[in-house]
Amino acid sequence: MGGMMVPEKTLVVYSRTTGCPFISIARRVLSHHAILYQEIYIDRDPVARQRVVEWTGFESVPTLIVAAQDETQPFEVPLPLERGCSPRGINRGSMLTEPTEAELEAWLSQHGFIQHA
Repeated sequence: MGGMMVPEKTLVVYSRTTGCPFISIARRVLSHHAILYQEIYIDRDPVARQRVVEWTGFESVPTLIVAAQDETQPFEVPLPLERGCSPRGINRGSMLTEPTEAELEAWLSQHGFIQHA
């Protein structure tokens, strides 16, 4: 067998078909690091939209999660948000919403998707 490890975690990005600056940042960072991810559009998938609202309190995209392979839910329960607070840029462990480039790279590094941030 080769030295390649099969990752047991996968990256899922809850997004929407209409662009926004934070979606552009996320796509650019993920592309730059050649990270594979699954994108789910909340404006096409009512179940996904409801999940994002439950997780963040808003239709906040992109909401990035670390999921078990072939799953679309966080691999562990995200840290709670203070009620009514914006989820923007808050590292919730298995979840990150509307991050800046630096926040996203630090989070990806924390989860082993990239080697350094």
